[in-house]
Amino acid sequence: MQFERKLQLATDLYQMSMGNVYVEDGKQDEMAVFDVFIRNNPFSGGYTVAAGLEQVIEYIEGLAFEEEDVRLLKKNHPEFSDKFISYLRNFKFTGELYALPEGTIFFPFEPIIRVKAPLVQAQLVETTILSIINHQTLIATKASRIVEEARGGAVMEFGLRRAHGTEAGYFGARAAVIGGCVGTSVVETEAMLDRPSMGTMSHSFILSYDTELEAFEKFVKYNPQNATLLVDTYNTLEQGVPNAIKVFKKALAEGGITGKYGIRIDSGDLAYLTAEARKLLDAAGLQDAAICASSDLDEYLIKDLKLQGAKIDSWGIGTKLITAYDCPALGGVYKLAEIDGKPKLKVSNDPWKITNPGYKKIYRIYGKSNNMALADLMTLDSETIDESQPLTIFHPMHTWKKRTITDYYVKELLVPVFVDGKCVYEKPAIREIHGRLVQEKQTLWPAFKRMVNPHVYHVDLSQPLWDMKQQLLSEAE
Repeated sequence: MQFERKLQLATDLYQMSMGNVYVEDGKQDEMAVFDVFIRNNPFSGGYTVAAGLEQVIEYIEGLAFEEEDVRLLKKNHPEFSDKFISYLRNFKFTGELYALPEGTIFFPFEPIIRVKAPLVQAQLVETTILSIINHQTLIATKASRIVEEARGGAVMEFGLRRAHGTEAGYFGARAAVIGGCVGTSVVETEAMLDRPSMGTMSHSFILSYDTELEAFEKFVKYNPQNATLLVDTYNTLEQGVPNAIKVFKKALAEGGITGKYGIRIDSGDLAYLTAEARKLLDAAGLQDAAICASSDLDEYLIKDLKLQGAKIDSWGIGTKLITAYDCPALGGVYKLAEIDGKPKLKVSNDPWKITNPGYKKIYRIYGKSNNMALADLMTLDSETIDESQPLTIFHPMHTWKKRTITDYYVKELLVPVFVDGKCVYEKPAIREIHGRLVQEKQTLWPAFKRMVNPHVYHVDLSQPLWDMKQQLLSEAE
């Protein structure tokens, strides 16, 4: 039996259980506001890259419960009332959703997505939204960090076989391209990304022939536009690179190479091997031959290899990108900020886990003289900022840390995606999304982009929002 995904059921049971109570208690139509946000940047980094909104849109647009869904729920969960089952039969998202456009850089505690909808609707979409956003945002951020350290070298995503399933590989590849990868090995993504997949060859291909030289000749003959040879099957410098040189020179002389060509090294001392391989290729007059490196690489190894003088033009990144190896989960949360017009917050003994109440928006503050981001300011939705006046911001916990900004301009970050249940957002192409990230990174000071011990970007609360939070905390006590 072929398994068919049902995203309408890709949720936690407690969403249904709570929805059943809300419907029975007559609370289903109370207007609720939820925020999606993170508490820490992944990878101990200085920023995070928003990704996954397109799939959230597709999920909400298709969200409906079929008759077989409600029959199954009623069978397995007899506690669900007929009233709730009827509600699901007629379910339709009628609320609003504001979000950061994909490719936007953001920081802890500020909403990535703001949902305002009738309570049951807002509750039922939580799990799937978090699943989509947490995954793609994590991979896009990892890719951005790797691309940053490659310093102009092409980064290719090669991780499908190590992904947590083919769906994670598919959407992870999308997120990796948003983060800056020039392409992916995943053929399935070609239609989604509107670009061809990329790849070289495996060691098994070479072993399937009697000699490495024969394998190289056959590959170049039938792949004249993609003539990249894997040279570390037997002996990289004494056999692999010399055989590649022999095949390249003959093919170039006969017009048998019509595209890019080069070698890939997948094991060993990459700094030494690539430097020596570069010497051999250049001595043979093959200065155009590119060197690609793979072998469990990440941003840390790339930086180290560059410091050691490695001669690498492009990087094939697999496991440590597609699995976000050193940070397996983003930790995005979905918290109630307002119900029926009343602001709400979650109280915790950990001050950083106390949520920010109310129906909010985010401003990014830029210096007029250099267009660099100075800080972000969370405000109530009703607030506006007069750019002609000095703006004083303060740390939301250490309030004595204040700063008055002049000669600035602001940009509101959250944009409308759904209004009254209808999508009003034009989904951009993947190249446009990556272009936004490139522009965003240009406005970010280098100290925030450091791979290790980055400077902490300021996300502050407006005075009215801070006052509201303190009042609710006081009432909670």
